[in-house]
Amino acid sequence: MHDMDSTLAKRMLAASTEITRLALSAEDPEAVLPLVVRRAAELAEADLGVVTVRADDGRLTVEAAYGAPTAIGPLGDPVGTVLSSRSAAARVARSGVPVVVDDLIDDPLTAPYVPAALRVYGPFAVAPFGTRERRLGALAVYRRRGASTFTRVAVDVLTSFAAQAGLALVLAEGSTARQRIAVYQERERIARDLHDVIVQRLYATGVQLEVLERRLSGRLDTPDAARLSETMEQIDQAIAEVRATARTLRSADPEDPAHAPALDDSMRSEVQIAGELLGWPPRLQIEGDLSGVPVPVADHARAALREALSNVVRHAGAKTVLVRVRRSDSGLLLQVVDDGCGIPRDVSKRGLRNLEERAVAAGGRCVITSSPDSGTTVTWEVPLTAAT
Repeated sequence: MHDMDSTLAKRMLAASTEITRLALSAEDPEAVLPLVVRRAAELAEADLGVVTVRADDGRLTVEAAYGAPTAIGPLGDPVGTVLSSRSAAARVARSGVPVVVDDLIDDPLTAPYVPAALRVYGPFAVAPFGTRERRLGALAVYRRRGASTFTRVAVDVLTSFAAQAGLALVLAEGSTARQRIAVYQERERIARDLHDVIVQRLYATGVQLEVLERRLSGRLDTPDAARLSETMEQIDQAIAEVRATARTLRSADPEDPAHAPALDDSMRSEVQIAGELLGWPPRLQIEGDLSGVPVPVADHARAALREALSNVVRHAGAKTVLVRVRRSDSGLLLQVVDDGCGIPRDVSKRGLRNLEERAVAAGGRCVITSSPDSGTTVTWEVPLTAAT
């Protein structure tokens, strides 16, 4: 670099530091571009500063511009202007080598590619913006026609500043990406804990209370019976609220569609918690790939299995339970078979209605057969094409 006076060196250092600090603290590093281009124009004593960002096809788009108070009259806003991949700025963005010309209109290097909004300018300098590994685009400065041309020192200052500002944005992009990943991973972990631990423990507590209520049927005072029933309803409400919170956490990333936990893992978890309540493990058969089941269907299936197993724990007195989950090209089948005493006639039908309503909501059906001799079979099936 050619020698520059200490005042200019201090100004460049101050501007670079300001950009770096702002870029690393901003949620969106690209929001820093207007300040980058303003400081570049001030350092180069230019009438206009423009920062362009490079697309995959080599063309540049003006992302931010700054018109100095010395600019002549109101000019058309160049932001959004697309520059040819053969323009001087595009070549600089590709090569990493700065370019300076005395007059945009007269110089054959630039004349064919000057947009109409920029034809009032003459002296022009452009430096690469970014790093060698991550070439973001170009940073250009202009002076009105007839003004003095950019000196070598001015071009060196512009080039150094563009390199440092570009590096700051590249670092900020990486920092922001890492922070976003960390946040979403933490949200995913919390959502998983909410679903796999909290919901299942609440569910287990609710089931145990229902079993207790049934055993004490007729022996509780009316206020105590009402209090026990209210507690179970509060547990159901808490489960619904926690599950809604987990879904919100999982869909918090606008770039990542809402997704459910792996359905096969959920099925295993539901069977495991039922086994803890029964004192022995139900048998689980999974056929087909459950990974592509749409989120709404997976939510319904997960809740349907929980409800069906809850009925087994509360009422069946079963010795064996088989849970069968089958994914086919056309649909998802969930079947829970037990060899218990069937569903008592006096039991609340709320859970059974939930099973049927979830099947209908997903475009399918639920069939429940139950008798004291053969036990209970819940067959819950829904099409997949209708839910996608």
